[in-house]
Amino acid sequence: MSKYEALHFVDTAQAVWNYSLFTDEDVHAFQHGTHSTLYQLFGNKQIEVLGVHGTYFSVWAPNATAVFVTGNFNFWDHHSQPLFPRWDSSGIWEGFIPGVRTGETYKYGIETASGEYLEKLDPMGLYCEAPPKTASIVWNTYKEW
Repeated sequence: MSKYEALHFVDTAQAVWNYSLFTDEDVHAFQHGTHSTLYQLFGNKQIEVLGVHGTYFSVWAPNATAVFVTGNFNFWDHHSQPLFPRWDSSGIWEGFIPGVRTGETYKYGIETASGEYLEKLDPMGLYCEAPPKTASIVWNTYKEW
């Protein structure tokens, strides 16, 4: 069990679990422009939470009213897998989706204050589809599972 899991309740009944890789120190350094390893936190990370394999997603979208992960694993359903905004007003949205594995394609669906829905490539993703396709690809560089 990770330190986060030991300190926080993770709601496993939801399509996206409320899980975070960010510490308070990470957020503080990010907000002050002094964090030197953001690539380890943003984007997609294949991890295990409470014994379940899946992918943790995080993106900075400070002006969004909602952020979703949409991909071939949810049949590109625009609203089925919403990320959680961090409680610290950092603009970071995050969550863990069980079962999402290396090779899955995805985009972030972002709702704006004006109600517009935009699909965006993951700015911290390691791989993406070749043009003219535009999705990011979940990639596990650590080969944990």
